[in-house]
Amino acid sequence: MELTKPYYAVIFTSTRTEGDHGYAEMAEKMVDLAKQQPGFLDVESARDGLGITVSYWESLQAIAEWKSHVDHQLAQKKGILDWYSWYRVRICKVERDYEFKKR
Repeated sequence: MELTKPYYAVIFTSTRTEGDHGYAEMAEKMVDLAKQQPGFLDVESARDGLGITVSYWESLQAIAEWKSHVDHQLAQKKGILDWYSWYRVRICKVERDYEFKKR
């Protein structure tokens, strides 16, 4: 993923409650919706007990608009009520990145 720097990363770290309760379907819907938002760049996600989703954005304004999107707000409320036992959000400015890839 080659992104023009600087850009912003929203790091969402969480632990889940037991059961799906519509989580998988909503998570897929939120990724699809985020991809349609102005300023969205990319997303990466992993879960093995602890879940980490990092979304990448062009600006703090784009992040604020995503946070206030009505469908995203509904998902956030469901997350608090049904899906998460804990979460933390961090917003970071990415000024440098690099990667390794074995050939």
